Amino acid sequence: MANHADNNSSEPAEYVPPVEDDRLAERLAAITEEEAEARARALRAGLSDYELAEEDAAVLEYDEDDEDYEPYVAAPPALAVIGRPNVGKSTLVNRITRSKEAVVEDVPGVTRDRVSYDAEWNGKDFTLVDTGGWEQDARGMHKRVAEQAEMAVDEADAVVFVVDGLVGATAVDEAVVRMLRRKKKPVLLVANKVDAPSHMSEVYGLWNLGLGEPYPVSALHGTGTGDLLDAAVKALPEFAEHGGMVPTGGPRRVALVGRPNVGKSSLLNKLAGSERVVVDAVAGTTMDPVDEFIELGGQTWRFVDTAGIRRRQHMASGSEYYAMLRTQRALDKAEVAVVLLSVEDPVSEQDVRIIQMAVDSGRALVIAYNKWDLMDEERRYYLEREVSRDLAHIAWAPRVNVSALTGWHKDKLAPALETSLASWGRRISTGRLNAFLGELVAATPHPVRGGKQPRILFATQPSTKPPRFVLFTTGFLDPGYRRFITRRLRETFDFTGSPIEVSMRVREKRKRK
Repeated sequence: MANHADNNSSEPAEYVPPVEDDRLAERLAAITEEEAEARARALRAGLSDYELAEEDAAVLEYDEDDEDYEPYVAAPPALAVIGRPNVGKSTLVNRITRSKEAVVEDVPGVTRDRVSYDAEWNGKDFTLVDTGGWEQDARGMHKRVAEQAEMAVDEADAVVFVVDGLVGATAVDEAVVRMLRRKKKPVLLVANKVDAPSHMSEVYGLWNLGLGEPYPVSALHGTGTGDLLDAAVKALPEFAEHGGMVPTGGPRRVALVGRPNVGKSSLLNKLAGSERVVVDAVAGTTMDPVDEFIELGGQTWRFVDTAGIRRRQHMASGSEYYAMLRTQRALDKAEVAVVLLSVEDPVSEQDVRIIQMAVDSGRALVIAYNKWDLMDEERRYYLEREVSRDLAHIAWAPRVNVSALTGWHKDKLAPALETSLASWGRRISTGRLNAFLGELVAATPHPVRGGKQPRILFATQPSTKPPRFVLFTTGFLDPGYRRFITRRLRETFDFTGSPIEVSMRVREKRKRK
């Protein structure tokens, strides 16, 4: 007895019958729901003649998913963490969130964007916002990083200002204090890296900054963070001042993925209508996944900009390696992936690998071709050839042509996302599924192999997101025939934009006693 899965990745050519019957939909429409359900019950009862494994029970018995909309609630308050570079802000964020979400490396400037994380302390939910290092006279990319940190303060309900407790207040710290006074937000002063009582001499001097009592903590070891969080939740209001309303289940989550410098951050900024993410001509500017709530197509989405994936995971090192892990984690948390491709460059092996990474994660999928407004007719001709050759295995994914720079066709993104997510959550009734397979196999039976012809005894869809189908059979189905079934499932029930999985469970007939 064996279980075999067939996910729709690129494989050898599928089985194509000599003469394919295209009247399947017409024949299915002629079967009533009552007839389909009666046929499925009979097939299900017939499985009692076969040796079933213990895990088959969970597949054969499931409850329909409850897809009701949930009410909206006010967004939780936001707590921004700011300070000059390399004082341990991201380490403190990881300590508060009890995770290793924020990229940390022993060099300044690893964090560049303002990055939001869900956090909780003593039953109080809040959003923790990590920022890049604030510098008064920064230029170039560092100036944009500082601007992001200042915007985080503008949108926060309270601020944690982190200084190096071993160094004491610097001129840059004093400049941060002047900026914070202009913002008129509640501020908690944190002296980080205080690992021993002997380090307290520098902490006492921080009273001179005029921000009240400093909180000595060690973000690395966790000491002092409890007192800091107690004070932080007291300073936070019940709801976010700038957060608006969000569904209790959370907005649909969208991950923006792709190679470095294909325009992911530019697209997020255009969708947000503000400079939400640091954008620079240097590839690899984004290191942490960056969340943003976006109003698009009449609803709120939670977009996540991710680090560009430039190489295989085992070839990456340092902060790039951890950024790649966080990109994978962002994909795992998302519901739909938007893979951004640049039409200026040929479809590369890395593009194909990133797309397959999204498919393997089981996410719904949309392919967005960026910089379309810059493409001429000659490049369009070659691009179509590359798509037909290299991306034929994901021809089921919706395709959107956009310009992240100008916002051209950004309104077409929401319908594509909705289409993919609807397919991702689609469930086919057991009766309709078995009626489909019965008509399909009758018209195009499995080829005879070695004098035997495997039969499909019963089929069910035990789960969605992504849709997963299980076929109980009397023998192995050829891989090509399984791909043929997958393709006809897509065509008949419209799974545009969603990977689907078809697996089989070969079961033998019970021996008569």
